[in-house]
Amino acid sequence: MPKILNVVGARPNFMKIGPLLDEMKRHREIEASLINTGQHYDQVMAETFFQQLGLPVPDMNLEVGSASHAQQTAQIMLRFEPLLLQNKPDLVLVAGDVNSTIACALVAAKLGIKVAHVEAGLRSFDRTMPEEINRILTDSISDFLFTTEISGNENLLREGISPEKIFFVGNVMIDTLNRHKEKAQQSPIINQLGLTTPYALLTLHRPSNVDNRNNLAELLATLQEVSRRIPLIFPVHPRTAKQIAGFGFGEMLHEIDLNRPKIANGINILPPLGYLEFLCLMSKARLILTDSGGIQEESTVLQVPCLTLRENTERPVTVIAGTNTLVGGDREKILTHTAAILAGAYKKGRLPEKWDGQAAQRIVKVLKVAQTFRSATGYRV
Repeated sequence: MPKILNVVGARPNFMKIGPLLDEMKRHREIEASLINTGQHYDQVMAETFFQQLGLPVPDMNLEVGSASHAQQTAQIMLRFEPLLLQNKPDLVLVAGDVNSTIACALVAAKLGIKVAHVEAGLRSFDRTMPEEINRILTDSISDFLFTTEISGNENLLREGISPEKIFFVGNVMIDTLNRHKEKAQQSPIINQLGLTTPYALLTLHRPSNVDNRNNLAELLATLQEVSRRIPLIFPVHPRTAKQIAGFGFGEMLHEIDLNRPKIANGINILPPLGYLEFLCLMSKARLILTDSGGIQEESTVLQVPCLTLRENTERPVTVIAGTNTLVGGDREKILTHTAAILAGAYKKGRLPEKWDGQAAQRIVKVLKVAQTFRSATGYRV
């Protein structure tokens, strides 16, 4: 019986691993376990996601917590190695591009354990992003590379990855979205916030946007202009909240008391939300402004216009086929595109290839064949 050890560590991982665990349970010949590195330690951003997504209690939590990139990656590796030596899995499955992804993949590869990377091949071509380094390194040592879009295949082939290792399977995050979309519509968050008029949804967490005082000041000033045209709802990431407070920008925001909510024209900040609440807000928004990769994908499927506050994206299919537009931190671009969207002129988008809710099935099918014959050579989904 093949033993597959699935790793999660941060919020985006939770949404990717759920469909895979469910699919693995359907196959008795697979012994699947779940390890949480504890990279995201916030109650709402971790435990609430496990509950709402129906994820099982992890077989082990490494409880790494927050630290610098080097310290966090090192701690994950130190705590993960004994676990592998004790459990001796046939395969370690990692997802996305967080520190847990590269740390666990590297430990497994050095121990001669096969590695599967879900969401492989994505490239922003911007190595100032820590996530880009994690993607490149993880892909270079993985045995199975599961891609979400054709650009991922092209990037991997250009980097010299053997085509026998690459499998275009679709997007497991969309598997999760499709599964929970109807339930999310039952969330009371809209009524709880007293939202009766159109609103825009905002997220910010990239270091390039929130770690530089001048960049953050200019971006918030532009977003204030946007918020005069449509209220902005801003569930604030804990790290972003810390930066806003540290830079003294709190006066630019309107903090919402969820017990007595009063949405005003302005940037209305909320605490972090659970998956279902956030999905509900996304699906009903007139416009989304974000620097998140996953939200670019989700907004494309929900067909909600998305302005990405970055100069690049590792998910080009969301721009080519979807509803996403790159605007960076450019004030004129942000305001011009916002005005056009509010006037009804925006890309409607279409569903990218294989974003059909069946990605997890394709991945498990590949792994079943590979674990049976100990080689993925020549197999295609």
